[in-house]
Amino acid sequence: MFQSCFSYKSIGYNNIENDKKQKFKVVKIDRTNIKGQLVSKNEKTMILETKVGLQTIDVEEIYDVKVRKFAFLKTLGFSIASPYLLGILLYAMSGW
Repeated sequence: MFQSCFSYKSIGYNNIENDKKQKFKVVKIDRTNIKGQLVSKNEKTMILETKVGLQTIDVEEIYDVKVRKFAFLKTLGFSIASPYLLGILLYAMSGW
């Protein structure tokens, strides 16, 4: 439900900090996406922990790197709109 409260923001590879808690979406040159948590990075490779295990990505294969950020405005909008949408749904289902 709250996964839409996050968005991805493009970041330069050299601007990535080695904060192991960050989550990334890497778009490769062949347009495949890899999402995962940063394990390590150096000038040649980036290693992400994904659902299927560790993924090593060569820097030459990377088209774009996006870091996951908390989207405060999306969260606020969702928090405000949810009770109203639920009320409308319940009203519609009641047959009034």
